[in-house]
Amino acid sequence: MATIPDQPQNQRERRQSSDHESFLSHRNMRWLKVALVLCLVAIVSYFWIDVSPRHNGGSWYGYTLGTIGALLIVWLSLLGIRKRNITAGRWSLKAWTSAHVYLGLALIVIGTLHTGFQLGWNVHTLAYVLMMVVILSGIYGVAVYATLPASLSNNAREMTRSQMVEALAAIDRQLQSAAQPLGREESDLVIAALEQGTFDWGIGSRLSGRYRKCATTRALAYFADDWSRPVGSDDPKDKVRALLGRRKSQLDQIRRHLRIRALLEVWLYIHIPVTIALLAALTAHVISVFYYW
Repeated sequence: MATIPDQPQNQRERRQSSDHESFLSHRNMRWLKVALVLCLVAIVSYFWIDVSPRHNGGSWYGYTLGTIGALLIVWLSLLGIRKRNITAGRWSLKAWTSAHVYLGLALIVIGTLHTGFQLGWNVHTLAYVLMMVVILSGIYGVAVYATLPASLSNNAREMTRSQMVEALAAIDRQLQSAAQPLGREESDLVIAALEQGTFDWGIGSRLSGRYRKCATTRALAYFADDWSRPVGSDDPKDKVRALLGRRKSQLDQIRRHLRIRALLEVWLYIHIPVTIALLAALTAHVISVFYYW
């Protein structure tokens, strides 16, 4: 007797395979192939079609590429809306993101050929420049999302951000108690380290990972300079120094976490606002074209 395939099991296996598939390689890089074909057709037609006196955005061929490019820009800008309606299947979020990346890259070819390599100080060139800024920021976003999540996971060591902060708070409680017998100068250094906010730093420090005015580093350097005491002495400064070292290590882990998160997110502060500016410039570009047509 012939066996009937277990359809639900097959569907589950395909779904699990899809879950582990990167959006860059989605469906055997289907959208990369579509983008390459689109670019190839645009390039071949650009050199095959004779436009007099030369290719430009105002020719019928320029209008054709411009229409394709404008429709792509509007469609690709809808990804943010699409993220709020996650579904599975052909038009899943992963498929949409894959199309967003590869068709966005195809705009480099389509948009450049649309201009006919004629650029000037006008709204048309502004739209082109904004488009290139959006694409370049998107390339950065793809690059960091392909590399940094692994670094974020390795740094976390199976700890969540709240667990990292709680570990720091536990060290601070021990440090506060250990610093009680210290003199005024040493106590002030420890207090300054404890009172300095973990997240009270600008975007520059987070992106660079440099915290030049770190009170914990300053206090640790002060206590580390005193090597006059024998190892294992009962001096409370030994315990304070050890706790400051643990605090510095925990701070470093949190700061690495913040730096990686900042590198993952900073491009969006360029990509999204410039996309909005691009849509405005594109609207002005299209209106001016129809006005002078």
